[in-house]
Amino acid sequence: MQNRQPVRQVFISAGEASGDLHGANLIRALQGADACCRCVGFGGPRMAAAGAELLADLTQFSIMWFRRAATHVHRFVELLRQADRYFRDHRPDAVVLIDYPGFHWWLAWRAKSRGIPVYYYGTPQLWAWAPWRARKMRRLVNHALCKLPFEADWFEQRGCPATFVGHPYFDELATRELDDSLVRDLRSTSSSPLIGILPGSRVQEIERNLPAFLRTAAAIAQQIPAARFAVAGLNADQAELAQMLCRTATVNVTVLAGKTAEVIEASRCCLACSGSVSLELLYHEKPAVIHYGIDRLAYRVQNLFRTARYITLVNLLATSSISRARSDGTYDPDDPHAEQVPYPEYLTYRDRTADMARWIVRWVRDNVEFQHTVDRLRDLKRRVAQPGASERAASYILHAISTEPGASRAPRPYWSPSITRSSQHADR
Repeated sequence: MQNRQPVRQVFISAGEASGDLHGANLIRALQGADACCRCVGFGGPRMAAAGAELLADLTQFSIMWFRRAATHVHRFVELLRQADRYFRDHRPDAVVLIDYPGFHWWLAWRAKSRGIPVYYYGTPQLWAWAPWRARKMRRLVNHALCKLPFEADWFEQRGCPATFVGHPYFDELATRELDDSLVRDLRSTSSSPLIGILPGSRVQEIERNLPAFLRTAAAIAQQIPAARFAVAGLNADQAELAQMLCRTATVNVTVLAGKTAEVIEASRCCLACSGSVSLELLYHEKPAVIHYGIDRLAYRVQNLFRTARYITLVNLLATSSISRARSDGTYDPDDPHAEQVPYPEYLTYRDRTADMARWIVRWVRDNVEFQHTVDRLRDLKRRVAQPGASERAASYILHAISTEPGASRAPRPYWSPSITRSSQHADR
């Protein structure tokens, strides 16, 4: 009789479009390293296409800020109940969480309470917003698999076992094929510079950032009448929302769905919302201004808690100090670290149209300044934008579940809804 290789079961949870992408690449890496690995969990269409058995599409609840999260709390509680039943009945070998803090703390607690080890792949940016939550990571997570070089040391210094595996977004970018004909079409008029507009991957982000970008486009067009503008929507629905917002614009704007990479590649420079798209801008060595619009109340709240110098991932990769120096969330050319970072950024509730337009006009008109920024991006890309994170993370997880004992029971992360009453009776 032949000895059958044991089936490894990994529960993976991702709640945002970027997490769904990273989860899909992780699933392919896990199954590439172990053909008997079965992946189940919460995610989105990309994870499903990669072979995951989804219990629910968690990406439809990609929401931000407490007020919006509160309106969906009953759905999160039901998802938590569903996961807890699955942990009880099927006992996966590991639970892997991808970003999306809040709900994932609860998921980690239920997994640990069932004796299932938990690995955080793409950790929440606690070093930027909530360093005290490292205690929660220490209690609820067996090991953190970090995307940024400084994160592993930061967690280790706070007693959280951690390993730097690299940013999985670069895995996706290294294999992505561009629509070359579209890029050529977008570049068709060499004397008319194209400015890419990347308003974000969430509805809230588009609503907050695109109007500011359209005002900036109008200011740019006053100085460079030949400038053209293209908005990249993540999908058809978001492109439709962008199209609606563009109806009141005073400049002509082309809106494209699912063509972010092509818009970036074809553009001279870009206006972009803060997020993982900054890594895509880095990969394409594209100068950009970063904007993240929030309301006055949210600005004051983040101002109390933010500890990082910058909000843009690429700037954090570039700087020698991530510790916060300024209090207003705007780019300061007089900051001694400003020369290290390639992207001017504005976390703001104010109108920064003039500031953003000034950078774009400079990059369009001044070839020396433009090339200087491109050279800085190229050097940074060479140092940090290396693919292979998915394979390294998969290798660690498979090795860990083969050699490490199960997780110990963990205390609740904070207030607990009564989610386990029925399952506790079933366990008896």
